[in-house]
Amino acid sequence: MEPKIKIRDMNFYYGDNKALKDINMNIYEKKITAFIGPSGCGKSTFLRTLNRMNDFIEDTRVEGKITLDDIDIYSKDIDPVELRRKVGMVFQRPNPFPKTIYENIVYGLRKNGVNDKQILDEVVEDTLKSVALYDEVKDKIHKSALELSGGQQQRLCIARAIAMQPEVILMDEPTSALDPISTMKIEELLLDLKENYTIIIVTHSMQQAARISDETAFFLNGEVIEHGETKVIFSNPRDKRTEDYITGRFG
Repeated sequence: MEPKIKIRDMNFYYGDNKALKDINMNIYEKKITAFIGPSGCGKSTFLRTLNRMNDFIEDTRVEGKITLDDIDIYSKDIDPVELRRKVGMVFQRPNPFPKTIYENIVYGLRKNGVNDKQILDEVVEDTLKSVALYDEVKDKIHKSALELSGGQQQRLCIARAIAMQPEVILMDEPTSALDPISTMKIEELLLDLKENYTIIIVTHSMQQAARISDETAFFLNGEVIEHGETKVIFSNPRDKRTEDYITGRFG
């Protein structure tokens, strides 16, 4: 099976500080890949290299190669805006726009010149159904998204990302601000979504990684210590540092 994303000999710098070191990894289509590791070890920085969100930070640079479907995403020919349409992102805290539920979902489509009401209506209904939110909000679709609960807001943010029909969805600790029931709903949602999307999730919860991911990468001090099938990483890690982290000896 050909990887969806390949990372080869990748280093990342904040100024002179080498934050990510010699990363080599394959990420496979329609799987959930989890990044685990202690705070400040480079997980979120690495996640943001995959759709060039770090471009917004001054004095950063990338060495090596990252390809999406064998196309170098850091090539001069690549439009970062188009890349971010293909590689969507959901952040740690729900961040709906201060607009209606409807306008949150169609925001990106309108920015791309889609204004046909029938198309927009269909996208709103389809994406809300795909994140299991439609029945909860169908009567208040034209009310402010800020009135929703935290868990509903996060599902709306996932719907907003899906509305752009991405191929990959990046998630930076998407449940860390949520209660256990909302977390469970998001996890169930991700298991459904992986039928259609490649999902990469940064999580501080090893239980979450074990529950939902197909593959896990363990980060420590800007390096990938170990990467492979989740059940192998959790039951029979090759590296003692992985085992120590997973069993709670540090982190």
